[in-house]
Amino acid sequence: MALTAGIVGLPNVGKSTLFNAITKAGALAANYPFATIEPNVGVVNVPDKRLEVLNDMYKPKSLVPAFCEITDIAGLVKGASKGEGLGNQFLSNIRNCDAIIEVVRCFEDSNITHVEGSVDPIRDIEIINMELILSDLDIIETRISKIEKKAQSKIDDAPFEFALLKKLREVLIDSKPVRILDFDDQEMPYIKRYGFLTAKPIMYIANMADSEIQHPESSQHYNNLVEYAKAEGSKVVPISAEIEAEVATLEDEEREMFLQELGIPEAGLNVLIRETYSLLGYATYFTAGEKEVRAWTFKKGMTAPQCAGIIHSDFERGFIRAETVAFDDLAKYGSMQAVKEAGRVRQEGKDYIVQDGDIMLFKFNV
Repeated sequence: MALTAGIVGLPNVGKSTLFNAITKAGALAANYPFATIEPNVGVVNVPDKRLEVLNDMYKPKSLVPAFCEITDIAGLVKGASKGEGLGNQFLSNIRNCDAIIEVVRCFEDSNITHVEGSVDPIRDIEIINMELILSDLDIIETRISKIEKKAQSKIDDAPFEFALLKKLREVLIDSKPVRILDFDDQEMPYIKRYGFLTAKPIMYIANMADSEIQHPESSQHYNNLVEYAKAEGSKVVPISAEIEAEVATLEDEEREMFLQELGIPEAGLNVLIRETYSLLGYATYFTAGEKEVRAWTFKKGMTAPQCAGIIHSDFERGFIRAETVAFDDLAKYGSMQAVKEAGRVRQEGKDYIVQDGDIMLFKFNV
């Protein structure tokens, strides 16, 4: 299980610069609309200092961090859902993503063109969000036309699906996203099948000027964005894409020194990945030994057998128990042997809800 997120935004707001920083993949970044004409997909390791502790402790032959997949699509413009700019085809590239990261320009710079002619974060958000809504509406209208007769004839589950689609259409026509609704166990499979863009959790990235990133609250653009996001229950992460792109090229020690000189406590990309994990309700458990130390991503609330299944389906099918140690206990006592002597090793069964930071050894029989 890996986190997947799609980056959207208007042209020239810093999307591709941010993507380059995240993945170091060198996606084309240029000061004109549609510099990204093919979807860029990059993979980035999830920063986790606990993994460094385990690496020092076990000195394994292999160290495998958790990772997330980031998809950067071409800058959207007003009317994209109807084919304007590069068109609606690019929206389909993020239908399989877990979350949407919307980059919003919050800095003034006369040397960088804004497709709408001026900097206005709220207007930009509403343009993008409307395109996502219109794209979802198009899916609904297409599906309704296909099943309407079956629904009227009460064939199979068509009446239920038809009623659900009409409910969703009303919400979208009211310019609201699908994610404001709660869905029951019967409805959820349909929502997942459609891949609605507005059903996905969203987080905003405020792309700030270098001079403002230390104190983003000094920017009125940023404050306006925070108020807008707060009203809909979303988060805002302030980032200077330009700084992050420079930081990404440095070695670890140089990176820390550079950030200290700027008065920035932590790379914005680390904050972004961590907040995206939080947005999706993801967490990390570990497996550790001399051969390999590895971080595994799981959804909070998953049981031990379900987490074992992330490694291999046989682990879940033949699950017996999980020898479990909390990371904090291992860090405190310094070795697995010391943890055992302190009586802090637990034998967890099928009903155990895995916790963030658990170090697990699965026992199974197939």
